[in-house]
Amino acid sequence: MRSHTRLVTAVLSLLAAAPAVFAKDVPLQTVAEQSKYVRTGRYDEVVRLCAEYERTWHDAVRCTTFGQSPEGRPMLALVVSQSGALTPEKAREQKLPVMLMQGGIHAGEIDGKDAGFLALRELLSAANPALKSFVLVFVPVFNVDGHERFGRWNRPNQVGPEEMGWRANARNFNLNRDYTKADTPEMQAMLRLLGSWDPTLYVDLHVTDGAEFQHDVSNTLEPFYAGDAQLHPLGGALVEELNAKIAAQGSLPLDFYPSFVVDDDPASGFAAGPPLPRFSNGYWDLHNRFALLVETHSWKDYATRVRVTHNIIVALTEMMGKEGAQWRAAQLEADTRATHLGGQDVALDFENGPHVTTVDFKGYAYTRELSAVSGNLVTRYNNKKPEIWHLPFKDVVIPKTHVAAPTGGYIVAAADAAWLGEKLTLHGIHFERIAKPQDGAHVETFRAAKVAYSKVPFEGHTTMTFEGQWQPQTRDIAAGSLFVPIAQPNARVLVALLEPRAPDSFAAWGFFNTAFEQKEYLEAYVAEDVARDILARDPKAAAAFKKKIAEDPEFAANPQARFDFFYRLSPAWDERLNLYPVYRVADTYRSPSG
Repeated sequence: MRSHTRLVTAVLSLLAAAPAVFAKDVPLQTVAEQSKYVRTGRYDEVVRLCAEYERTWHDAVRCTTFGQSPEGRPMLALVVSQSGALTPEKAREQKLPVMLMQGGIHAGEIDGKDAGFLALRELLSAANPALKSFVLVFVPVFNVDGHERFGRWNRPNQVGPEEMGWRANARNFNLNRDYTKADTPEMQAMLRLLGSWDPTLYVDLHVTDGAEFQHDVSNTLEPFYAGDAQLHPLGGALVEELNAKIAAQGSLPLDFYPSFVVDDDPASGFAAGPPLPRFSNGYWDLHNRFALLVETHSWKDYATRVRVTHNIIVALTEMMGKEGAQWRAAQLEADTRATHLGGQDVALDFENGPHVTTVDFKGYAYTRELSAVSGNLVTRYNNKKPEIWHLPFKDVVIPKTHVAAPTGGYIVAAADAAWLGEKLTLHGIHFERIAKPQDGAHVETFRAAKVAYSKVPFEGHTTMTFEGQWQPQTRDIAAGSLFVPIAQPNARVLVALLEPRAPDSFAAWGFFNTAFEQKEYLEAYVAEDVARDILARDPKAAAAFKKKIAEDPEFAANPQARFDFFYRLSPAWDERLNLYPVYRVADTYRSPSG
């Protein structure tokens, strides 16, 4: 854990400028509580409460700084346990499971911050026995700079509080799209925090948008569709138990994300499916751990949403105390299975199968009217008339893209070793540097047969999709390249990051774009001579050229395409073009040592 020096400095500076909204006799109450959940506090409140909680419960709470935002704010976490284990080292020594819970990754969806402080204060005041058997790490606000971009209209789809933060960070990155690419300082800090604590359960607290209906929260967890299949039943049981607990307190929880198949059309129903690894709950499950996405419903008022989130936190605390050790044991077994992932078929992406069931969904009466503004049908709800919708639900998920994992691992070219090594370390991936060059190594290479670029940037990247297959080949491996073995607990993370056709791989995010760009060309007068020479000495090439002209009018009418036909056959052609600079090797591969 980092020193408290920077934290103390931040506390003093922020308190000096803080508005006097806290009564002396209620130093641990939030602005939300004092305003009857009309308002939420600014980030100076998080800094103050973090320090106050440690001061009040010194034996059970540590206020820690785990990073710094681009605008220089401290990123804070409260470590809470009555076991005496308030560091990752102590937690591992005592073999305690950990729950890491975060609010405000989208800083306008801030229920988790206020609900978390309230729930922790109650649990600590009552000396809850569950806190003796696990460690809770609470990050009140992940996106701290976005939190301070405060405004009344930052969440127009959401009922309260009066003002709230902004969805993206100060550089306009959506942090909940950054888990695999890890562009932002905030995400890099979070990945280090996750790596140090290795939580059994990672809880991400959100507020969803969408249609108006009676349900007040959805709780979805992975692994359930993706990840280690043997963890799926345990994950399903966790959500079932959680939803039963909060239903007994008056909630109407869902175990799927309530997004319509066709936007704004309730009749289109819902579809199940695992999230991509760019999201919190699609990422952490690849580490063979549980990741829970909590989405309160934006149409409910702030007091209701905070109450529901509070109840979820308390319920999860009870469950962690009773079942956390069992979950942890099952996950460690999954770690062992992951070390044998080499050679197995691994799903990279998913889609729905043909099966459809009908769900009874608690909605409201609605009409579909033609909008004079958009020209489209628009749905209008009457929340005075509750009714049951009988909706189609695509409840089967099947692999869309899959690949056999390499039996040995991956080789990262020396030119990409520095930046990619840093990324792999952030993700908890082990590798070794190849000290001696190796000529003619037997590898598998991926050369893209077709490359498609996104039409507009997404999260600061021109993203890519590829067509192609791995093929056996011999290649020279330079000293300084990386060997990344598949036999490690985070093998699923490794496959998601380095398989080029995986939707959130480094290749898909465009980190290797230059490998698919042509850099050298033939001038027309040179190409003319090269083409004539090939036609004269290579009858097969001449026949293929003649056939292509006859069968492909676009090719025949394109002088540059005709030149390129011969350029590709000449020794001047770049043999590395479209070659992915990461290779796969078999389990017989041995890295040359220095």
